[in-house]
Amino acid sequence: MTNRNSNSINIPEAREAMDKFKMEAASEVGVDLRQGYNGHLTSREAGSVGGQMVKKMIEAYERSMK
Repeated sequence: MTNRNSNSINIPEAREAMDKFKMEAASEVGVDLRQGYNGHLTSREAGSVGGQMVKKMIEAYERSMK
């Protein structure tokens, strides 16, 4: 049985775009996100970045449905 990382990118070419998206989301919620390891972040800060990303993805999907 292989250990799959649930944070893996399905399309390797998308990594750079996802990193940029993550940095933009962090900036919008005021989180000091850096390139590489971010062990200094609290769970709340990390969660707010992920939540902002999901919010923006849902908004983009809803706009595409119009």
